[in-house]
Amino acid sequence: MKKSKKVFVIDMKDIEEFEDRIGYAFHNKRLLQNALTHSSFANERHWTYNRNNERLEFLGDAVLELVSSDFIFHEHSGDMEGEMTKLRASLVCERSLADSARQIGLGRFIRLGKGEAATGGRERDSILSDAFEAVIGAMYLDGGLEMAKSFVKRFVLSDIENKKLFYDSKTVLQEMIQARGTGSICYKLVSETGPDHAKVFEVNCLLDGTCLGTGMGHSKKTAEQNAAYEALCKLKNNK
Repeated sequence: MKKSKKVFVIDMKDIEEFEDRIGYAFHNKRLLQNALTHSSFANERHWTYNRNNERLEFLGDAVLELVSSDFIFHEHSGDMEGEMTKLRASLVCERSLADSARQIGLGRFIRLGKGEAATGGRERDSILSDAFEAVIGAMYLDGGLEMAKSFVKRFVLSDIENKKLFYDSKTVLQEMIQARGTGSICYKLVSETGPDHAKVFEVNCLLDGTCLGTGMGHSKKTAEQNAAYEALCKLKNNK
């Protein structure tokens, strides 16, 4: 008696809804399901390594770097190498990709293990950004470079002026405050919640004691960067 081959169980309703959101229908639905499968989900089922999204993430990261580099090279022809490198870093950093993932509601479609799902994994920047890169990798394999390029241009290489701030908001904010001569910035830890393996930190960004922004993250550094980003947005809008 032949053993039946293990296949993915695809929720076609979810697959089709996600495809509508990104404007692309996969020929090979397994590639998309693979991209949406976190290692925690696969590990709970004792699946082989290639059934989670980490290999696709690796590929998607390379495609993303190529497409973003090509875009910056042609659209910012007056920039020097250092400026182009910094801009690329801001566009493809974890925070920026997580923001892009939230634009398409990616978190709802990621298949997570019970532990990750229970501790807010669907909103965690690291999980969202990794899955986003995996989707890029899957799209590259399914539809080729041009299709992946179109996706990256639509969801990553947009709103560049704001995304420039993602890379190091704390430094940008500090430079802005110093240039204005309006006071000094400090960061205050407001709360620390959750279990040790999934703590959530909340930090306020203060300008001479006045709160300019609040940020949350799974590390103090991330929370501070997010608080600084909110402060920057507020200052830019006020200006």
